[in-house]
Amino acid sequence: MSVPMGVLDPESGIFYGVCWIVVIVRLLSRRLHRGSWKLLQADDYLILVAMATDTVLITIMHEVAKTSSNLIPPGDDVSKYSEAEIHTRIYGSKLVLVVEQMQLITIWLVKACLLIMYNRMTMVLPQHKIVIWTAVYVGISFVVMEVLYLGVWCRPFNQYWAVPPQSKQCSAATNHLITNAVFNITSDLIIILIPMPLLFKVRLPKKTKCILFFIFCIGAFTIVAAALNKYYSFTHPFGTEWTIWYLRESYTAILCANLPLTYPLIQRIFKLRNWNSNTYTGTTPEDRSTTRHHQQSSSQHTRVYWPEPAAVAAEPPHIPRGFRDIFRRTEIYYECD
Repeated sequence: MSVPMGVLDPESGIFYGVCWIVVIVRLLSRRLHRGSWKLLQADDYLILVAMATDTVLITIMHEVAKTSSNLIPPGDDVSKYSEAEIHTRIYGSKLVLVVEQMQLITIWLVKACLLIMYNRMTMVLPQHKIVIWTAVYVGISFVVMEVLYLGVWCRPFNQYWAVPPQSKQCSAATNHLITNAVFNITSDLIIILIPMPLLFKVRLPKKTKCILFFIFCIGAFTIVAAALNKYYSFTHPFGTEWTIWYLRESYTAILCANLPLTYPLIQRIFKLRNWNSNTYTGTTPEDRSTTRHHQQSSSQHTRVYWPEPAAVAAEPPHIPRGFRDIFRRTEIYYECD
């Protein structure tokens, strides 16, 4: 599967560098917000693990793009392969196995980072249950895919690098790609939709809306990239397109998970205003009246900070069930320090 590297080399290098810059800014911002490196939270460490697996992914993907594997084109006579070519294809097949694992781990680590952030955001909101169930779905999907890929679809396991393999599932991995596409795209859609009700309930400056819209566009592009890398894996298995879209998916996922948490440092450098104000506008006269009442008596409402942890100030004795009732007692603040 030897292919030209013209697109893969410059694009992957640029995106990889941008991802590291954004991750570093995110960590510095989190340090400013938390007050100490020791107070960084689980998602801050997980994103570093994701960058490590993504580094392995990009490094090995460049080798995969110029090395043949046990995915043998129709019409090729394997009996005519030289010993050297067989060894090359065995080596390339093992690299494909590592690439698949690194891409899977990277993407699911990014999902975990986003869900941890959502957990902090929605601690006192109705969406919190959705976040918990989404996390369960994401965790189960990862385990199911790994069990199927490593123990079911291709048996025995060494057939993944056999030349030729006994089954197409050991070279084309059709079943795995379908399973991955279903779990990956559905979980991405849920994750990108979770904050939507919250954002529709708040009133933000146009600049802030544009920033958030841009981040959601990156998230949407990640889903498109996930779909396209599977499309090209099925329709052009011997081409370069699937390798390019694998990397694009991982890069955009990392950017989407980190950009919302970069604001404190950017605010400090450029002397920007906080993302705050009385941002919630009730949908009914009763809601607006209740909101004004709680603005006048700050000791009786909850403040939720985006995208930082939910902080409860003088929590009311009882928060009624129902989305609207909780928002009557909730004031959304967009600030990070």
